[in-house]
Amino acid sequence: MARKPWSFKEDRRLMELAKSSASLEEAAKVLGRSPDAIKRMALRLGLSLKSKIGKKS
Repeated sequence: MARKPWSFKEDRRLMELAKSSASLEEAAKVLGRSPDAIKRMALRLGLSLKSKIGKKS
């Protein structure tokens, strides 16, 4: 499957989500992208997103 290019607006939204401590899964849902795509772009932008999978409350 071909990757859809990221827009500047999506980059900014991802930065906002990371700043507000959104999880990887939450960011994926908001942006309509896979968690892997979010992870790749976060790394490229130097952002840190935590995954909720495997964590107990």
